[in-house]
Amino acid sequence: MYPGIHAATHPDRPALIMAGSGRGLTYRELDERSLRLANLLRSAGLGKGDVIALLSDNSPQAFEIYWAALRSGMYLCAVNSHLQPAEVAYIVNDSGASALLVSAGLGELAEAVAEEVPAAGLRLAFGGDVPGFDDYERALASASAEVPTAQPCGADLLYSSGTTGRPKGIKPNLPDRQVHEPGNVLVDLLRGFYGFDEDTVYLSPAPVYHAAPLRYCAAVQAIGGTVVMMERFDAEGALRAIERYGVTHSQWVPTMFVRMLKLDEEVRQRYDLSSHRMAVHAAAPCPVEVKRAMIEWWGPVLQEYYASTEGIGMTLIDSAQWLEKPGSVGRAILGEVHVCDEAGGELPSGEVGTVYFGRDEIPFEYLGDADKTRSAKHPEHPNWATVGDLGYLDDDGFLFLTDRKAFMIISGGVNIYPQEVEDVLVLHPAILDVAVFGVPDEEMGEAVKAVVQPAPGAEPGPELEREILDYARQRVAHYKVPRSVDFADELPRTPTGKLVKGKLKARYASS
Repeated sequence: MYPGIHAATHPDRPALIMAGSGRGLTYRELDERSLRLANLLRSAGLGKGDVIALLSDNSPQAFEIYWAALRSGMYLCAVNSHLQPAEVAYIVNDSGASALLVSAGLGELAEAVAEEVPAAGLRLAFGGDVPGFDDYERALASASAEVPTAQPCGADLLYSSGTTGRPKGIKPNLPDRQVHEPGNVLVDLLRGFYGFDEDTVYLSPAPVYHAAPLRYCAAVQAIGGTVVMMERFDAEGALRAIERYGVTHSQWVPTMFVRMLKLDEEVRQRYDLSSHRMAVHAAAPCPVEVKRAMIEWWGPVLQEYYASTEGIGMTLIDSAQWLEKPGSVGRAILGEVHVCDEAGGELPSGEVGTVYFGRDEIPFEYLGDADKTRSAKHPEHPNWATVGDLGYLDDDGFLFLTDRKAFMIISGGVNIYPQEVEDVLVLHPAILDVAVFGVPDEEMGEAVKAVVQPAPGAEPGPELEREILDYARQRVAHYKVPRSVDFADELPRTPTGKLVKGKLKARYASS
């Protein structure tokens, strides 16, 4: 399924509405504009398997570009718009993108990236002018609106950081079907387990470059419902959007729950949420008391899932099940969960180990990193894959996660890899040694903490802390910058030089 199906039957139905401004796209507009862009890409020499990079804020054009790629057999690489120019350029170049499409709302970032991505020859900017980019609207107006005889289905190609701190592209296998043919696993899951249909009004409050907002919004459009996308998350604004647009389904990360719960009671009760039938959440562990408070407020409409950008499997738990098993992320609905020890042996219920999902095939590869792809597979079962999370199964087959990827920080639902930040900070002349890790944070789940061993002659204290934080802000995305810096005489390392970060995390967890 794709928007063209619904453009033929319900052309004036909204495919997307921006929550704040109310502007958006009908299915007729989404179909025609994505078709024109698809034809433009083909006329520029792009074909099946080629990559289009997208640097966008939450704008309607993001889905025109998404569907242009999906109906052309191409990959859509949505890039985190909060990254620094060098980080964006790395992803665009590493993905092998032949085209770069950008929002003028990110014009300064796009302009800084442009000179560093020589292979991305086709460059278009929407929403305004960006130096070095052609005008998106003018290009669409000149493109053909003729439907091609074949529209092979494409896919997204999204990036998550690897263990070395460098982002790694997660490249799924291209579907062997036309875009209008059935076979979209996520669409089938949303219909079967969440009840999504043509009457669904889906609120998406998160940045569109993340896997879940991008994929779920696109799935709603494939089904024929209406996406309501917030320009950016705002706690009261989200409640206002539910009332204003009659939202039936939504998706959140736990930090959003925290911020909504912190609203004054009068504000929380001001809005009519009676249309709201299901609130999906994922991306980070939800504190038990936060989730319990949300169920008390919204009723038993919360649905939690556990999955990954790699798409290796998925678990699901509804509110009633969660109240019986607080803290669980549910039972498998895609793939089969296996919990294994370090040697790969399957563990009995109740014992903690690495979480694997078994599928008929591994549905992805890490772009340009065969070793990492191999390391995600089980040593004896080639169709079992893991992203490195730890957990256990209870006797009823419900999964409980006990840790995330080794020392990965999840702050506000966003993954932050400490090694990347450490690699930057260790170059500071006043730093001899550094450890970066997550510490508990009431609102964000975890906050980034740095512990620094100063170089000889460097004076620890507030002035050096400010200098280190300013240094980090100039080199990595701001959400990766430590919230604070502590100083230590020495960091714990093994005789072979390996940082024993677990000791530091335990010390701060108990403090």
